[in-house]
Amino acid sequence: MPSFDVVSEVDKQEVDNAINQARKELIARFDFKGSSSTITLVEPGLIELSAEDAGKLKSLVEIVVGKLAKRNIDLRNIERKEPAISPLGHARQQIHIKEGLEGDKSKEIIKAIKGLGINVQNQIQDQQIRVTGKKKDDLQAVIRFLRGKDFGIGLSFKNFRD
Repeated sequence: MPSFDVVSEVDKQEVDNAINQARKELIARFDFKGSSSTITLVEPGLIELSAEDAGKLKSLVEIVVGKLAKRNIDLRNIERKEPAISPLGHARQQIHIKEGLEGDKSKEIIKAIKGLGINVQNQIQDQQIRVTGKKKDDLQAVIRFLRGKDFGIGLSFKNFRD
């Protein structure tokens, strides 16, 4: 039977490329000359920003988010934590890159697919949803529907099988 998987993934190589571009811009920008501002990719899903004050931290966030957007990373998968500002003025912030469909999002997507009235079956597998149906046209209609609806997270579709 034809099937496909609904996933929420981010290309880790593109994230790495975006962070490298952001670091190059940080070095080249005049307003950051002589500052101890840093952009660090701690792990593939966590970016740490550090600056001397809240204003420079805000500029760092704009640089990083801009570079991520240019590399076609869905910004709905980016979660910015509250900045931590020390009494001396030093500011830090973490940016988490969310991947995978958690329980509530999976259930919300499955409920929306069932509400369509198309004869397809859904299964939650790990952090993805497998959708199967008898007709390829039904599966393509489900993909069109999911692309048109906003679930607050970037969705992608893979493993389309005939």
